[in-house]
Amino acid sequence: MAAGEACSRTGVDSARGLTQEEASRRLEIHGPNTLPEAEKRPLWHVIVRQFASPLIYILFVAAVIAFAMGHRGDSAVILVVVVLNAVIGAVQEGRAERSMEALRRLAALRVRVLRDEHEEDIEAQDLVPGDLVLLSAGDAVGADARLLEAAALEASEATLTGESLPVAKHAEPLPQDTPLADRGNMVYCGTHIVAGRGRAVVVATGLATEVGRLAELTSRAEEPKTPLELRIAQFGRYVLGAAAVLFTVVMSLGFVRGLPLVEILMVAISQLVSMVPEGLPVAMTIMLAVGMQRMARRGAIVRRLAAVETLGSTSVICSDKTGTLTKNEMTVTMLWLPGDRRIQVTGAGYSPEGKLIEGGREVTANGDSELRSLLEAVALCNDSQLVPPDQNDPRWRALGDPTEAALLTLALKGCVELGALRQQMPRRTEIPFDAAAKMMATQHGPGSRGRIFIKGAPEVVLDLCSPARRTGEHDPSGESLRQGVETACGEMGAHALRVLAVAEVDDWALDETDGFAQFNGRATLLGLVGEMDPPRGEVKSAVSECCEAGIRPIMVTGDHKITGFAIARELGIARDGDTAVDGRELDEMPEQELRTRLDRISVFARVHPAQKLRIVKAFQSQKKVVAMTGDGVNDAPALASADVGVAMGITGTDVAKGAAKIVITDDNFATIVHAVEEGRLVYRNLKKVILYLVATSMAEVAVLLSALFLGYPLPLAAVQILWINIVTEGTVTVNLIMEQPEGDEMNRPPIEQSEALIDSTMLKRIAFMTPAMVLSTFGYFVWRLSTDVSYELARSEVFTVLAVCQWFNVLNCRSEQRSALNLSILKNYWLLGGLALGNVLHFLVIYTEPMNRVFHTVPIPVTDFFLIGIVASLVLWVEEIRKLFARSRHSAH
Repeated sequence: MAAGEACSRTGVDSARGLTQEEASRRLEIHGPNTLPEAEKRPLWHVIVRQFASPLIYILFVAAVIAFAMGHRGDSAVILVVVVLNAVIGAVQEGRAERSMEALRRLAALRVRVLRDEHEEDIEAQDLVPGDLVLLSAGDAVGADARLLEAAALEASEATLTGESLPVAKHAEPLPQDTPLADRGNMVYCGTHIVAGRGRAVVVATGLATEVGRLAELTSRAEEPKTPLELRIAQFGRYVLGAAAVLFTVVMSLGFVRGLPLVEILMVAISQLVSMVPEGLPVAMTIMLAVGMQRMARRGAIVRRLAAVETLGSTSVICSDKTGTLTKNEMTVTMLWLPGDRRIQVTGAGYSPEGKLIEGGREVTANGDSELRSLLEAVALCNDSQLVPPDQNDPRWRALGDPTEAALLTLALKGCVELGALRQQMPRRTEIPFDAAAKMMATQHGPGSRGRIFIKGAPEVVLDLCSPARRTGEHDPSGESLRQGVETACGEMGAHALRVLAVAEVDDWALDETDGFAQFNGRATLLGLVGEMDPPRGEVKSAVSECCEAGIRPIMVTGDHKITGFAIARELGIARDGDTAVDGRELDEMPEQELRTRLDRISVFARVHPAQKLRIVKAFQSQKKVVAMTGDGVNDAPALASADVGVAMGITGTDVAKGAAKIVITDDNFATIVHAVEEGRLVYRNLKKVILYLVATSMAEVAVLLSALFLGYPLPLAAVQILWINIVTEGTVTVNLIMEQPEGDEMNRPPIEQSEALIDSTMLKRIAFMTPAMVLSTFGYFVWRLSTDVSYELARSEVFTVLAVCQWFNVLNCRSEQRSALNLSILKNYWLLGGLALGNVLHFLVIYTEPMNRVFHTVPIPVTDFFLIGIVASLVLWVEEIRKLFARSRHSAH
């Protein structure tokens, strides 16, 4: 609509604004300009969620049976394990999603409005449709509004659309199907004005705004289960089935042998307790917490516990470009001067650290009049400022248009003193930037006439220039100059540079009313400036590491396709044969075609939030574990739906941080790679713990079944099995988690979602470990009974043999191929401490009278300990032999 029609439709007088009475009435109709608060999860809900595991269910069943039979001590010990796991999980996970709460902070904004013909300062939450808002540089936009007036108005919409450059605004009508990022006559809630001034009528508040729609998308986004949760659930189902079968077998055998029901049930409980690795829920929770702390030390804060492992399983990273892969700081990288001079500019961001290099040597404005003219022009025809580092922020920052701030940095690199220059050449008058003309002009110097500088799009600036070059050469047709400019623009465009042309008019009085036509044929081209939002210095190597680790990075950006693809090629994201797809092409692409082409699409450009969600879900449909990185409001729904959302901590909005599961504190893409490495270490250590626990559980089951089948009394009491599973194992499993990286974590492919928690390699190792422990334990029991010692002593010694087997086996589980017989164990002080603590606690169980009563033990002759150690070490030697052959096969390949 035209501006006047927009006012009529919203029922407001463009000169007077709404009356206070009308504003109050509309506030009652439309409600406050806020977003509904997300329902906070109560503490009890967080705790209850920790019990949702088949392994926990089995423990509950065993506890109930033990309690029903009067074995309250056994029941209490099991329940303590279950509760401890829940408490640890609740403390570490602790807080609910905060996306909606962060969005509600918009209510704290204050805006200027026109009401009853008077300008007022009100809270953004009091805005209503029809309010006239007054905008100027530095203002935050409090609601979606249609512009009525715009004078050199520019808005930063990076957080909403992903566009890194400020967007020029105007009040002219646009086609109804204009994409969000190109709606130049609108300003949106949550964006900021960076230049100019304007007036707009509010057309949407609260949930009706674009930010409100994002809030709804975020709240509706389904949070997928992590691969670890899926694997644990699958593992739990297998254990549940095996426990049911084992329970049936034990009960049947007991009845066949004519054993009393109470004794049969005690054997069955022992088998249930043996089947379940009770230490796994606690160990897994602590392991994820340790991984969380390790990641925090490396700059990644984990908001959801299970996301630690998920990042290690990531196979696709969908990364936003602006502020994530790039610095979000415009930087001049190339200059072209008439005479076909090409100058490279080093350095990145707004810091003036860098040089101008021509033909391999440094050049400056000193002694180079042509270069000085260009640098003085870009410094003077400029409305921005540079803010040097201070106590609050160690970075150089832009105040105003980032494109113009980059030109000031260029001038400083070329040894131009900005303060002295502006003092010598004060601005007299100007023609502000005109979006239609794509230019701006300023006049400088004393008196009514002076130097006039023009800056804008190359094609329009070139039309104003005379054929004469500054070198004094003459090109009557101007064709040579035009060809040189076109060639230079083509080269800069191929490098994704935004190109500006700069010209000068000498000794002329600028007339603002005559516009740019007054310069026709009078301007002299000073040169071209190519700038871009440069990639972060460390990103290229981080992308390379991702590729080596089997992780595919994908750029998902709101920027233009050509720009995004050029940067993707520079970083190594785009491979040979890859393509880029923009939002309109994506809308026209059927779902099946998208999934077919995913393997060759490396850049998605000009996409809106719903499309980001579609991209994430398309990869997930191919069984990929998707990480989504981003920092803007527009990233929030996709961050919430991805397997693991990664937000930037410094430039990231509160909305993005709230939707993400992991926040990178230093905004460094390379930190994601470190987090992936930590995630893989967590998963590898988890597999070590599971190998250790499962091998023990299977050995216990086999020992008990052997006794039952062969007619021997039970070698272990149920409470002794609990002690082995909880205390003996617990003192070392938690410490096994602290194992350091083996060095090849990032040389392995990502873990497939379909991969079982216990893979074929682990099964082979279990096939060696378990029989060795069974042979040591049950064989010792049979031999000891044959020596006419008491059953109680034989059982106590077998209990000790099994405990010592665990201490040897934990050394086996530290590595798949490396020998346990080296000094690397001395690096894991936690494991050494755990082994020492385990010995002390077992000593108390055997040699203190109160513990003897609870755990059905008797003191063992000290002389038997040496024999027990030799017998129990069998599992160590068996695994050492297997490792020796494994290393031989590996070196052969």
